[in-house]
Amino acid sequence: MTLEATDLPVMRLPSTDAPADAAGSADLAALARATDTRFILAVFTNLAGKPCAKLVPVEAVDELQSDGVGFAGYAAGAMGQVPRDPDLVAIPDPTSFTPIPFVRPGLALVHCDPHVEGKPWPYAPRVILKEVLGKAAERGLSVKVGAEIEYFLVQRDEDGTLRTADVLDTSRQPCYDARDVTRMYEHLTSISAAMNSLGWGNYANDHEDGNGQFEQNFQYADAMTTADRVVTLRYLISVLAEQRGMTATFMPKPFADRTGSGMHMHLSLWREDGSAFPDAEDPRGLGLSETAYAFIAGILDHACALQGVIAPTVNSYKRTGATATSSGATWSPRHATYGGNDRTHYLRVPDGNRVELRGGDGSANPYLAAAATVAAGLDGIDRKLDPGAPGGTPNSETLPMTLLHAMDALTADPVVTGALDAAGPGVAEYFASLKREEFFHWHNTVTSWEIDSYLTAF
Repeated sequence: MTLEATDLPVMRLPSTDAPADAAGSADLAALARATDTRFILAVFTNLAGKPCAKLVPVEAVDELQSDGVGFAGYAAGAMGQVPRDPDLVAIPDPTSFTPIPFVRPGLALVHCDPHVEGKPWPYAPRVILKEVLGKAAERGLSVKVGAEIEYFLVQRDEDGTLRTADVLDTSRQPCYDARDVTRMYEHLTSISAAMNSLGWGNYANDHEDGNGQFEQNFQYADAMTTADRVVTLRYLISVLAEQRGMTATFMPKPFADRTGSGMHMHLSLWREDGSAFPDAEDPRGLGLSETAYAFIAGILDHACALQGVIAPTVNSYKRTGATATSSGATWSPRHATYGGNDRTHYLRVPDGNRVELRGGDGSANPYLAAAATVAAGLDGIDRKLDPGAPGGTPNSETLPMTLLHAMDALTADPVVTGALDAAGPGVAEYFASLKREEFFHWHNTVTSWEIDSYLTAF
């Protein structure tokens, strides 16, 4: 089954007119009826970013809203549970209800907050982000985030070799190539139309710097909404690519000689009277307020620990550690610097309204990435840190070389560990343990490079 852009209905999601339950939230049953939904995917992510779900028929929607749906938490993976622990119960957030009939007719999804024995589960990424955003609210601040979603479209040969899905996509500098974009027209436009039918405001779809690599963008929103949409969009891109016989991968560095896939985040802070970022009188010339500079300084101060959250896989450090690619540039930062409209920095300031964090990649859990970044920035505000003059300096801190280095930095940083532990203690230690285990599992694997380098070398 494949769907073209013209097949997609425009969604008119009930919002302010939707009936409310006793708690004042939107009524899931009314939303389902208004969108001809027959089944709902009740979704949450584990700490590794895996989307977990149960398929709930609309006939059970009232039970879903009132009671949630149960999961064996240990089986979901990376949720801080062992087999004997009580069920995770996913409680839906009706404001995140998203009809997705372009995947299957009558299908919708809703993002959920896992609970255990009636209490929010502290190892649940969405619960963690809620807690950190609450700390921002205590300071009179709200957080808006935009996310850039980069990915490769690939296929695997019978021997397992990975190759670009479009066999004609072979030029040395394919970025923005109109012909490569046109050959993937059906896929790209189906994703674009899906986003626009949901009111996300897709504004660009392009071929990125690597052969087979694409980026699709949507308008920024509050931090939680954007994190939900990142999870939803990865799911949509994956399943719609699969319908066309391709695999969409958000793996940071699937090809050694090509640029990696980032998940750049554009961040801004807001008060009741508007954005806290712009200042036309900025003497440093970037159009930013002192609040914005302190936020930047906090992120830079915690950058090495932050990398463990926003670049959380062994493969992530093949991206940030790359020295050359076939196109001539890596586009990934290696030092904790900031500057103006300059893509070589860890933090780019495109204008006075936002700052772009370029250290994260496609393997990042968007809830944890936002939570840790916001916590780092808030610490900079609390401590009134100054990032210094824009631009890199010889003393700029080098980012971690491997996942193991990143975990060492993370566990030594009370602000980033505090973000992971925002809903309860032990999450940061558990996360770091999982990631160290991942590193050593990879390290204990004998690779073809080792065979080629050492088999007859001695």
